[in-house]
This record gives sequence, structure tokens and C-alpha cells, in this order.
Amino acid sequence: MLHRPSLSTRRAQRGVTLFGLLTWAIIIGFVAYVGVRVLPAINEFLTIQRAVNRVAQEAPPTVAEVRRAFDRQKDIEYSISSISGKDLEVTKENEKLVIRFAYDKEIPIVEPVFLLIKFRGESK
Repeated sequence: MLHRPSLSTRRAQRGVTLFGLLTWAIIIGFVAYVGVRVLPAINEFLTIQRAVNRVAQEAPPTVAEVRRAFDRQKDIEYSISSISGKDLEVTKENEKLVIRFAYDKEIPIVEPVFLLIKFRGESK
């Protein structure tokens, strides 16, 4: 006579099914894919932020010189392509030079789906 496992024995067996494993692999793969697509945009934003901070520390006397200084930094840092000196907002607050910038970046995920990131920053 064959011994059949009881109901309590069957419930004690746990594990991941092939379907569950494939589902998690797809989810993790998609998140990794989006991360790889977004990382260059984040790197560019951080590079722009550093360039703006450098220009603000130099404190050029005119707005035109601020923009030229940023364009020189842009020529040095090849990863900056989204903005140029003319896109900067230059003000003076409490006798301190403040440079602000804002831009949008569209990142293609799967045609026709895009991820839109709105970057904003200012000098410290």
C-alpha cells in the first residue's frame, strides 16, 4: 500500500515556482534596464551641478562672463550636452552670486514609452 502524504505535510513544503522565479527575473531585469538608461542623465546632472558651483566660486563680475565661464567648463566636461551658458539664470542674493538651472531630459525606455525627468539645481 502506498503512503500518501498528509495535508499537513504538503503545506510544509514551500519553495519558489518556475513562474514565480520568471516573474521576479523580469521585474528585476526591467528595473536594472531602467537604471542603466537613467544613470547617464543623473551623471550629467551631477556634472552640471559641479560646474555651476565652480563658476559661482569664481564669482565673475557680469552675467555674460558667468555664461562664458560655464561654457568653458562645458567644453572641459564632455558629458554636459543638455544645457549651455545661455540657459543659466544668474542672480545675486545677499551679496552672493547664485546660478540656477533647469532642464528636462527624455529617456527612451521602449518605443513609444519615454521617461521624463525634470532636473533643477542651483549653486551652493
